[in-house]
Parts: sequence; structure tokens; C-alpha cells
Amino acid sequence: MKASLKGKYEYETDKAATSATSTLAFPVGDFKLRASVTDATFVKGPSFNGLGLSLEKPGFFIVDYNVPKKDFRFQFMNSVSVLEKRLNMTYIHNKNDNRTLLDGTLVLDSSNKVSANHMLGSRNGKLRYTYVHKGVTTFEPSYDLGKNSWDFALSRRVYGDDVLKASYQTSNQILGLDWSRNSKTNGCFKISAIFKLAEESKMPKLMAESTWNLEL
Repeated sequence: MKASLKGKYEYETDKAATSATSTLAFPVGDFKLRASVTDATFVKGPSFNGLGLSLEKPGFFIVDYNVPKKDFRFQFMNSVSVLEKRLNMTYIHNKNDNRTLLDGTLVLDSSNKVSANHMLGSRNGKLRYTYVHKGVTTFEPSYDLGKNSWDFALSRRVYGDDVLKASYQTSNQILGLDWSRNSKTNGCFKISAIFKLAEESKMPKLMAESTWNLEL
């Protein structure tokens, strides 16, 4: 049986605070089971703090269960054809918060797609346009309806498997920088830095995550 183990580490430089998350995923027939824990699960001895369980059928649904909060999160996915264009739709519902999010992405062609999401019962929503130039550079401007502001993202593929990305949220002046790799031969990882430019210190929040494939 093939499984995957994902580790994520976060460090807030201004607070000297750290956190870690580990997720183990393995297939069961057409489904995939996942279990995730955080450092809070073991900091004072084994506990249910930070423990999460998931059941997924790729491309159809995901059910997440937050054990300490006893909270379910349901996500359903489907695709339909609209004027010979593929429309990917996602329905997400959080039980405890009673929040429902609808998300749709219309794939115009291999280089262009338009996305929209909306949280029912609120003004929160976002429109996004994605353009891929020559399969290498991706531009993603988006408009946040709730905050009445624009966000921008620019990413570029380098050395085949590596992607460099920069993003900026105008409403809260947050700059994000990412370096990620998704390769079957050279491994998968992501290194991120988040700068809150509105704060005086402007010290970044650093994150690193990596995925290993396992044979069970």
C-alpha cells in the first residue's frame, strides 16, 4: 500500500512562536483516508487537541472531522459542460458554524479560466481571472467583494518542477512569497514567507512543508 506523509512547520519571527502539523494519507479502494495532528496533540501528553480525520473520494467529495471541536466539514465537487466549456463546481459546508461556500471555475481554454466564490448569507465573495502565458507564467488578479479590494498573484515555473510565486493583498497589505516543487523524482516541498507590511516590524511569518511517499 502506498501512503503519503506531509509535514508543515510555521515560525512567527516577531513572536518567536512555532507550530507544526503532520498529515498521513493512504488509499482504501477508491477512497483516501487522512489523519492529521499538530504539536498541540502531544505538548501535554497524547490528546485529541489538533486531531483531524478525513475521508475523500477524489473528484467527488471530502468529509473532514475536527475531533476536539466535534465539527464536520463537507465538500462536494462536480463538473458540467456549459457551451462546450468545463465548469467545475464545489459546495463546502461547515456544520458548527453553519457556513456554506459555493465555488465555481469556468475553464475557457488551456490558458484562461474564470472563478467565483460566494458565502451564502453574506457579502463575502471573490472573483478571479487566471491567465497562463506559454504554460510557464501565471497571472491571477482577483477582486474581493466583501472588502472591496483587489488582490494580485504572479507565479512562474522554473527548472521544470519548481514554481516561484508572489502575491499581494491590498486590503491588509500582506505580501506573500512562495517557492514550491512538485516532482515524482525530486520530492515535493513548499517554502513560504508572509510579510505584514502594515505593521512597523514587518517581520515575516515563515512556513515550510514537505511530502514523502511511503510504502506500507
